[in-house]
Amino acid sequence: MNKSVIATALVLAVASSSGAFAKAITGMIASVDKKGDSITLSDGKTFTLPEGIEAETLQVGEKVIVTYSTKAGKLVVSSIHAAK
Repeated sequence: MNKSVIATALVLAVASSSGAFAKAITGMIASVDKKGDSITLSDGKTFTLPEGIEAETLQVGEKVIVTYSTKAGKLVVSSIHAAK
């Protein structure tokens, strides 16, 4: 019985942490919300910018690579840089 409890706990831990893995997307910035510290790409996805990444440094029309994770249902940027 202990083995099944441990196995279940392990499965639940892995399943709940799967949203924490960073993902990357390439796209063009469609809008920059300086007050809300967020950007929206041309595909409609909106990303929240953390402290240390200033919205003022980003421009509409700029092609970027965004590395992000999902936290509390929001797409949160961990890094962003110009795409070639």
